[in-house]
Amino acid sequence: MSGGSAANLAVELAGVRFQNPVWVASGTFGYGDDFQTIFDVSRLGAVVTKTLFLGPRDGNPPPRIAEVGGGMLNSIGLANIGWEAFRERKAPWLRQHLPPAQLVVNVAGNTAEEYREVALRVDAARAEVGAAALELNISCPNVNEGGTNIGCDLRLTREVLREVRAVTSLPLLVKLSPNNADLVPFARLAEEEGADGVSLINTLYGMTVDLHSRRPFLGHGSGGLSGPSLLPVGVFWTYKVHQAVRIPIVGIGGIARAEDALQYLMAGARAVQVGTASFLNPFASLEVIDGIARFLDRHRMDLEELIGVAHERRPQNVPAAAAAV
Repeated sequence: MSGGSAANLAVELAGVRFQNPVWVASGTFGYGDDFQTIFDVSRLGAVVTKTLFLGPRDGNPPPRIAEVGGGMLNSIGLANIGWEAFRERKAPWLRQHLPPAQLVVNVAGNTAEEYREVALRVDAARAEVGAAALELNISCPNVNEGGTNIGCDLRLTREVLREVRAVTSLPLLVKLSPNNADLVPFARLAEEEGADGVSLINTLYGMTVDLHSRRPFLGHGSGGLSGPSLLPVGVFWTYKVHQAVRIPIVGIGGIARAEDALQYLMAGARAVQVGTASFLNPFASLEVIDGIARFLDRHRMDLEELIGVAHERRPQNVPAAAAAV
């Protein structure tokens, strides 16, 4: 680590060793090579790819991004180059430049069968592309169900998980949608169906209206809210889900500084993902890594001691403010 930190940031999650708990989130880091001229991506804990479907996808009509108070709305529509193009054009660079950072392949589909097929192909090429794990983006409409959001339906979520788990032995993370009244049943379902962990949270539904046209600003109408405003929501669900399941949690949402990531870790996450912050500050993920290391050094703690510490009962004679120092 920079700054001469003595902290050991290595963490194991779903049987995979990560050199540190800081990943970059899907959709905010391209396919990993986009940042090659900015910093050494091998310093990261992991790169999570932009969501990959079986084939290329154009996404939603523009405008696709809107800045709002406390973050941004995006309506990219999961535009991507498709699995085969990734394998042929992007994976070779990653194999050469990413280690010792790990590669987590994020995949999606419009039906359970599509999820199964893309997961099968990733599994078959796991050694070729260097895939350490799969992350399922279930915030997609199921075309066979009239556009029902898969991640907001327990039955559809179970169907997708069963199809994918049957065709891959890769560690499997399920990225949960916060557009549900309660994420605990979805996390428990993921655990029951053999998932090795959950990533939470994805973006919240949102919309902004253009005052001149008097119409929704985004071309698709609505979008996904990300950025600082998601921090307390993500930390809340990390805390709640940690109490409900035994599989590990990857915390996502509003992480721009080490202080943000530390909240997730204390709430029970074993790793975190930096997303929207990278648009404003390309070095945000590295600053989070260094900041976590400094915190551990200052408090003479190991990373494992920090994970889930917010669930420990505070001594009755210690004020809350003092306990937080």
